[in-house]
Amino acid sequence: MNIYGVVGWKNAGKTGLMERLVENISARGFSVSTVKHAHHSFDVDHPGKDSYRHRAAGAREVLLASRNRFALMHELTGEDEPTLEELLAKLAPVDLVLVEGYKRDGHPKIEAHRAETGNPLIGDETVRAFAADCTLEVDRPVFDLNDTDAIADFLLADIGLKAPSDGGGGV
Repeated sequence: MNIYGVVGWKNAGKTGLMERLVENISARGFSVSTVKHAHHSFDVDHPGKDSYRHRAAGAREVLLASRNRFALMHELTGEDEPTLEELLAKLAPVDLVLVEGYKRDGHPKIEAHRAETGNPLIGDETVRAFAADCTLEVDRPVFDLNDTDAIADFLLADIGLKAPSDGGGGV
């Protein structure tokens, strides 16, 4: 699987860029999955629902399924947080996995940057390009944060993924 990250500090535009990239790259005929790292506790379940009650009763895993989707919830309960590599192994094969966060892992990344945040660039060696709302003096390509077509073109070329109509793609 091809993996590409979108990183940046809080309010840099990562999630919006991820959403636009998924839509853009999927529209080109590629299958895309995402991984999102959260630095805080989160819950996709709600008190009172049967699946929540199963977890609250002590179930280690709860698989919730319907004809439209399924979700597997796994309680870590004292286990270490899984690595990105361990999480990627749980995904079905696709053409591209876009990863939001995991800025210190070794996969290639685009860094989102907004001037108004006042944050410095991460800009380590894994950042291949920047998507910004301002001019940056850096040694790598800089794209307008909202130019999704150009960012997607760069990302796909960087990993050598060709459009399915060009004989590429397809899992």
